[in-house]
Amino acid sequence: MSKETKLDLSRIVFIGRTFEEYLSMFNLTKPELRGRSILDCPAGACSFTAWANRLGADVTASDIAYFHDVEELRKKGVQDLDHAMAKMESVQSSYVWDDFKSIEDLKNHRYQALTDCFNDMKLHPARYVPATLPSLPFEDKQFDMTLSAHFLFMYSDRLGYDFHVKTIQEMIRVTRREIRIFPLTNLAAERYDRLDDLLSFAHQQGLSTEEITAGYEFQKGANRMLRIIL
Repeated sequence: MSKETKLDLSRIVFIGRTFEEYLSMFNLTKPELRGRSILDCPAGACSFTAWANRLGADVTASDIAYFHDVEELRKKGVQDLDHAMAKMESVQSSYVWDDFKSIEDLKNHRYQALTDCFNDMKLHPARYVPATLPSLPFEDKQFDMTLSAHFLFMYSDRLGYDFHVKTIQEMIRVTRREIRIFPLTNLAAERYDRLDDLLSFAHQQGLSTEEITAGYEFQKGANRMLRIIL
């Protein structure tokens, strides 16, 4: 995508989760990351890439936001975080406050994720690859595992079934072993209404799938993960 046609930064929400949240969302442990080639897509302002690489993984982050300047993204992330936290007060009853003790504690974790991501982007820019789904600029079977958090299914009101199929097809193309997607709900924490159709699509291609209750639940009801085993 050229600089002229990249998505307007005002339409991108640049907020991320911490490395610890990723481990919990995707039922991963630190030892199993070592030596694995992993794609995080879309990665946003998450700190998983920064920390997993330090632990011996080979992680690549991909996101449409990465077409933009790193400093632009840092400023955008701070603005988005302030906006999101201001709104959280009125909806906090929809969330489980076990891992985060307060809105301020949540903000601190989100800000730490953004800071870790920003610092790693400056040090290792090649790890952060711009892409516009459902197309990915990677080789066939380039990664052992692909992780996708808080994107697919969540925006099913604006991203249709065809988009989900094409995106998952593309993830299958670039992945050798398995894909993990979290959560399996829309923004209202309702199970994606065409998830069974997507599972049938995967099964027709000879793939196996598994729905798992993750060790992570922040938004009430959003605690299920999908594994697609290749």
